[in-house]
This record gives sequence, structure tokens and C-alpha cells, in this order.
Amino acid sequence: MQRRTFLASFAAACAPSISWSDVGRPALLAAGKRGEDFFLHGLDALGQSLFQIALPGRGHAAAAHPTRAEAVAFARRPGTFALVIDCGTGGVRHRLTPPKGQQFNGHGAFSADGSLLMTSEVVAEGSEGRIGLWDTQDYRRVTDWPSHGIGPHDIRLLPDGRLAVANGGIQTDPVDRTKLNLESMRPNLALLSADGSLVDQIELPDLAQNSIRHLALTGTSIAFAMQWEGDPDDAVPLLGLWTPGSAPRLCEASPAEAFTMQGYAGSLAATDTRIVITSPKGGAAMVFASDGTPVATHRRADLCGAASLGDGFVLTDGLGALWQADDTGLQALGTGQTLWDNHLVALG
Repeated sequence: MQRRTFLASFAAACAPSISWSDVGRPALLAAGKRGEDFFLHGLDALGQSLFQIALPGRGHAAAAHPTRAEAVAFARRPGTFALVIDCGTGGVRHRLTPPKGQQFNGHGAFSADGSLLMTSEVVAEGSEGRIGLWDTQDYRRVTDWPSHGIGPHDIRLLPDGRLAVANGGIQTDPVDRTKLNLESMRPNLALLSADGSLVDQIELPDLAQNSIRHLALTGTSIAFAMQWEGDPDDAVPLLGLWTPGSAPRLCEASPAEAFTMQGYAGSLAATDTRIVITSPKGGAAMVFASDGTPVATHRRADLCGAASLGDGFVLTDGLGALWQADDTGLQALGTGQTLWDNHLVALG
């Protein structure tokens, strides 16, 4: 038994890896549901599915290896599975499980050279944040780092190798996700060095119930999207910009559009000149200039997934449609029977 296991592992390690061009050079990854089944799709720039791979449960976000045609699909938070998928064969190469007492929290990122996978995690009891590190040669767990906050969600690798972590600040029940600390939550955006040490960190003391959830990079700034856990009658900004070393800047919508998002930014994407945040609750996408100035608001029921593609954006909704988005509006790319989940991940 041991010999057979060794030989199988040896053969897998020696097998030539395939590149993204070998599987049609997909532009996007997205999780979705069709009927009662869940899938991860690879999509081209026009939103056509190049491949679909079955998932054991509802997916959330995904991470794409920078060179190998390999993706990691994360369970909807809090989850206990992350699947390393061969996007050429559709086979599951590895199923990752967090250490006992910890849960995946929906997001991950590869190092620039692809040698490490970093995963957003929480300690189930108390929601203390951890960043798991996995060696991608065989996806063995190497170690983990503190995220320096409660309830980390999205993580984003900066070009210089540092890691931005959106610590949402919400302690949740490990079984049913009940929010336990809304009156005392302290979200933060943390910046970790390449060795995991804390480099910089910001909080929002005047808006402590604005949970920092999702991240995107625009120029020298980190854009962050938030979800308001306070009084729903308060119109609060849901987009912020932070250049490490300086104070964060919150980007307010125009007064006429202040309540459009219903206090909930579900996803975020950015180009060099534009930022978009989406809200399935509000049925809307808001476009901002890269300096935080509001540009346009587009409406469509259950919009959530967002990714930058060239100078514009692709959005998905929970009704099965894909959209191109720019300053002028939404243009349909297509629709189908796959009901798209929260996130759309751009490759490269």
C-alpha cells in the first residue's frame, strides 16, 4: 500500500504541468449553481464557459495559479474544503483541509512565483484570523500567520510581495454564522510583509460597524469594499482607498444614490482609472474614478461578481447573466442556466 501510494505521488509530481494556454486561456473564474449542483467555470473574455468542474458544495471565490492551469476553489465561508483543480482534466489534485478548530473563510492568493498558496482562515471559536501557507509542489501545509484581526475575508498580494488582509471584524458562531459582536467590532485593513510580520494597519474608529470585506489594487492604492452592520437608516460610504503609510480615504456616493447599495458591497474590482462595487441587495453597481469620485450607477437585480478586464469590467448576477460594464451602462454578454455566485476572478 505504501509503495503504491509513493509511486502514484511520484508519477503525479513528474507529470508535465499544463499552462493556461493549454486550456483555452480563460480570462475569468466563477463559481455557480445549476439545478442542485455546484460548479467552478473557466470563462473567456466574452463570458463563454470553456470548462466546468463539479464542486462538493457551494463555492465562493477562487485563486488561479500564475502559470499552471490550476485553480483553488474555496467553499462558501466558513468552509472546510478548498479544492486544487486541474483545469485541463477537471480532476481534483488535492483537497485542502484547515487544521482542527480552523475554517477557511472564502478567499486565497498565490505568491507571484506560484510556490505558495495563502488562505484566509479563522479559528472557529472566537473568529481570530489566520493566514494559512501551503507549499504548492504538493500542497502540504507549511505554517500559518496571524491576520492581526478578527474575521479576515479577502486577501490580496501586492506587486512587491506584501499581503493586504481585509479583517472584517465580525465574530461569528462557527455553526450557523450568527454575528456575535456587532456592538464591539473593530474591522481593520492589515498589511503583512513577505514573512508575515505586520507592516501597517488602519481602522475606522468613526465607522466601526463598517466591516472591511473585499480588496482590489488601483495604482498605488488599495481599494476596499465594506458592509454596514449599523443602523440601516445611516447612509455610509462603502468604498475606501488606502495608500500604506497614510490615512484611509472614504469615497461617498452622491446624495441621490446614498441608499442604493443598501449598506452592502458584495464585490469589488479596479482598473487604473476606475473602481466598481456591486450590491446584490441593492441590485446595483457603482462606478467610481480611481480617486474615489462617483461616476455612474447601473441597476440590475442581484449583481455581485465583478472583475476587471482590460479597461472595463465584467459583472455576473445570481440570475444567470454576465455583463460588460463601463461608465455608460451595462451591456449583456449572455445568459444561461448557471446562477452565478458572489465572485468573479480575473486571471493574470
